[in-house]
Amino acid sequence: MLNKTLRAACLALGMTTVMLASLPVYAADDTAICYNCPPEWADWGTQLQAIAADTGVHVPQDNKNSGQSLASLVAEKNNPVADVVYYGVTFGIQAAEQGLVQPYKPAHWDAIPADLKDPDGKWFAIHSGTLGFMVNVDALNGLPVPQSWSDLLKPEYRGMVGYLDPSSAFVGYVGAVAVNRALGGTLDDFTPAIEWFQKLQANNPIVPKQTAYARVLSGEIPILLDYDFNAYHARYQDHVNVRFVIPQEGTISVPYVMSMVANDPNPAAARKVLDYVLSDKGQAIWANAYLRPVRAEAISQQAQSKFLPASDYARAGTVDYARMAAAQRAFSQRYTKEVE
Repeated sequence: MLNKTLRAACLALGMTTVMLASLPVYAADDTAICYNCPPEWADWGTQLQAIAADTGVHVPQDNKNSGQSLASLVAEKNNPVADVVYYGVTFGIQAAEQGLVQPYKPAHWDAIPADLKDPDGKWFAIHSGTLGFMVNVDALNGLPVPQSWSDLLKPEYRGMVGYLDPSSAFVGYVGAVAVNRALGGTLDDFTPAIEWFQKLQANNPIVPKQTAYARVLSGEIPILLDYDFNAYHARYQDHVNVRFVIPQEGTISVPYVMSMVANDPNPAAARKVLDYVLSDKGQAIWANAYLRPVRAEAISQQAQSKFLPASDYARAGTVDYARMAAAQRAFSQRYTKEVE
């Protein structure tokens, strides 16, 4: 029915049968809609190509962030559009609490640590990242590479520091939790983070809502609060003079998770996608993109050698992700009121 409708629409627009024949055609059951899988982020581009090649399921690119994905799931609850969704762990927890996703235990379920999955399968980690500074060294124009949260407040970095909107994007919220924890705050008290963001405002920060990877590579954003995997990918795959810094005061590591959308249109295709991202090949793709796959055995020695030494990662801790999720709404409201 979907293909017939699309064909009729195209013919109505004046497209010929020959023109239609040249277009790629995907049957409804060969397509899975994934919210928040931008090709530039975490090498989703390679993952989507591999899914199509190995399973026959076509997954269109999607540039939403975690917050926008959750908002879309809420708006579409009675008529779901997406089949699967990828987001930061706190958004996965919220989606499960709101009944927006359904249980599914994919292949290799038992290999996922218990604290990195919902016991019923409503969300589960596929990989994790460590928050720090992604720095385009050449774009600093001779300034030293910042090494601490306090460095970013210095006037010489005015207009150079970027972070994704913490009231919407998961990585933005992770940055807030990281700086708050590093400066003595807790998940019950975000005052240190709010005060840090207020001080940073004087330095004219750049605050995009979607992934800003390309803007770092171009030098438009010389310093971005981002994950290690994006910085390593820029350095070793895109060959840009980028360094990753784990700030001296500390930071956190967090998982990214996936879920199967409740009452999704194409459950068979959804299950194939979720099985694939946890398969040996799917996990190896994440590892080769410098992420920490949830199945640790997927990390090759070659990929591991690109990471900063363990002594640097010792400054990266973890938090109670359920409490982090519970605190997110109040933090977002406070950030919007006191910082924006």
